[in-house]
Amino acid sequence: MGGVVSRPPTRPRPLRLGLTGGIGSGKSTVAALLQRLGAGLVDADAISRASTAAGGAAIEPIRAAFGPEFIGPDGALDRDRMRAEVFANPDAKRRLEAIIHPIVRGQIEAQCEHASADCVVLDIPLLVESPSWRERVDTVWVVDCQPETQIQRVMQRNGWPREQVEAVLAAQATRAQRLAVADTVIDNDQTSLEQLDTRVRAAYAETRCRFGMMKL
Repeated sequence: MGGVVSRPPTRPRPLRLGLTGGIGSGKSTVAALLQRLGAGLVDADAISRASTAAGGAAIEPIRAAFGPEFIGPDGALDRDRMRAEVFANPDAKRRLEAIIHPIVRGQIEAQCEHASADCVVLDIPLLVESPSWRERVDTVWVVDCQPETQIQRVMQRNGWPREQVEAVLAAQATRAQRLAVADTVIDNDQTSLEQLDTRVRAAYAETRCRFGMMKL
């Protein structure tokens, strides 16, 4: 007679915390603070950049859809050329997203599946703009600040002229749209790093408690 086959217990699915915020909001800083508290991190932007680097999964589909002139001599996406094309042509933006988004979604699912932490932060800039992203998270955190604060931070950090920062802000979800979908709002307007850390710790403890997880 054959023996009983024992299977390892199924590991509980980690909590998926969707993190978003406009450019210059401090979203990356909040993500780093959450990592220090033990959360895992899946960075949608990093996955997207990797897909359009030389040898990335999106390169050949982009070459086929847009032409070889959109691929630089180094084999990576010519970001400046594509950025100009996308701003000038809404259809180009849709075509590019149709290539990149499925790749990013697949990588996010794979990284979440192999995460060792009981909470995984999904750092997704387009979380508000895309319902399909929101369906993949259990709770939404929005890092919030005044638009003028965002503009000043990005001008100082990137050296961009004000008009360029304002154009990026205009292409993103509005502050009101982000706040409308937030389960948790992290205020990062005129905030010190110490104050932000305190707010993140308190919000993370509240979120874990709300989902029946161990307190910090």
